[in-house]
Amino acid sequence: MTEDSVLILKARQGDITAFEAIYNKYKTQVYRTAMGLVRNADVADEILQDCFVRVHANLDKLDGERGLAPWLHRVTVNLCYTYLARNRTNAECLDDLAEALPCGPTSSPEGLTLRAELQAAIQEGLDRLEFAHKTVVVLYYLQGLTVEEIAYTLQCPVGTVKSRLFYAREALRAHLAPYYAAEPMGTRAVAAA
Repeated sequence: MTEDSVLILKARQGDITAFEAIYNKYKTQVYRTAMGLVRNADVADEILQDCFVRVHANLDKLDGERGLAPWLHRVTVNLCYTYLARNRTNAECLDDLAEALPCGPTSSPEGLTLRAELQAAIQEGLDRLEFAHKTVVVLYYLQGLTVEEIAYTLQCPVGTVKSRLFYAREALRAHLAPYYAAEPMGTRAVAAA
């Protein structure tokens, strides 16, 4: 029996501490996924709350043996999609993704300027991606999920995830080409854009 299974079982029996443990274990992942997709802290907080309200409401249906992370990511992505479909507004900066990219020293004035330019370019590049492509980028690079985990989370074939990731990388590679003239985008850290 997995840790998630034990916590779900206890939470089903009314153990508030077990539900709190589930929340504490997954809140950062859910928030980062939401923030990566909607890029608005207030909305990400609302999605975090809505996601765990759904966990509580569906305790009797959850399968802890598979782990809660894929189910939570799927719920989070769906909540983000619903929000974005209803509210077509510009989102805030995605600092986490830019932090994952190598761009030289950031303590010098030049490094700080380059970091700010890169963050703006990443935001613009992500804004141009279709939601499906943006979702796989966030789940793969910010959450560190494997292609198989993303496929399970999004309930689509592994090939579809690979295709979306490929086309997202290509679009971002073209958009960020001035920043990576000398570097290949083959690794996870570099391809984080």
